Amino acid sequence: MGRAFEYRRAAKEKRWGHMSRIFPKLAKAITIAAKEGGPDPEMNSKLRLAIQNAKTQNMPKDNIQNAIKRAAGKDAEDYTEVNYEGKGPHGVLVFVECATDNTTRTVANVKSYFNKAGGGLVPTGSLEFMFNRKAVFQFAKSDEIDLEELELDLIDAGLEELEVADETVYAYGDYKNFGSLSEAFTEKGIEVAKGNLQRIPTSPVEFTEDKMEDIEKFLDKVEEDDDVQAVYTNTL
Repeated sequence: MGRAFEYRRAAKEKRWGHMSRIFPKLAKAITIAAKEGGPDPEMNSKLRLAIQNAKTQNMPKDNIQNAIKRAAGKDAEDYTEVNYEGKGPHGVLVFVECATDNTTRTVANVKSYFNKAGGGLVPTGSLEFMFNRKAVFQFAKSDEIDLEELELDLIDAGLEELEVADETVYAYGDYKNFGSLSEAFTEKGIEVAKGNLQRIPTSPVEFTEDKMEDIEKFLDKVEEDDDVQAVYTNTL
C-alpha cells in the first residue's frame, strides 16, 4: 500500500480523533455486528473487532455492553447499511458508508453536504472500480513475532501484504477474507488493536495544500453526521 496509504490513514484517524460523536458511531457498529452474528464476541469475529475498535477509542465498558444488549432488545433499531458516492471540492472522489434507520433523512443530508461544497452525488456504483475494498488489521510490532513467518502462515487465511509503520504492523487482505484473517490472528494469540473494512483508492491523486484544506473541511462536515460510519477519498 505504501506511504501514500499511511498518509491517508493518518489524516482519517486525525479527523476521527476530533469527532465529538464517535462513541455513538462505534456503538452503532457494535449493535449491527451483534444483530448480524449474535452477541457472543467469541463466536462473532465482526463483533469482537468492533468491540476492540471501541476499546481503542477508550469507549467505556458499559457503553459497549449496552450496545450489545440493544441488538437483542425488542425495540432494537433496524439499521440499513447504505453507501453514497460523489465528487467533493476540487473534484475529489468520495465514498460514504452509512448505517441509518431513515434513508430519506440520510440521503438528504449527505446530498446537501456535497452540494454546499460545490460537488454532488453520482449514481451508485460509479466509483466502485476506483477503490479496492480491503480487510485491514493493525497490531503492535513485537520482537516475539516473526513477521516473515507470520506472513507465510497467514497466506492461507487470505493475507495479501504486511506493512510496518513505526511500531505498528498493518495486515491487508481482500474484504471477503475478513473473517478468516480475524480468526487466524486469534488462533495465533495476536491481539489486534483495530480491524475493519476499508476502501483504498486504485489511483490516488495529489492535491495542493490549499485544496486539501478545503477537502478536509468538507470531510469533517460529512463525518460529523450521525448516520455516517466511514468516508474514503482518492486523495494521496
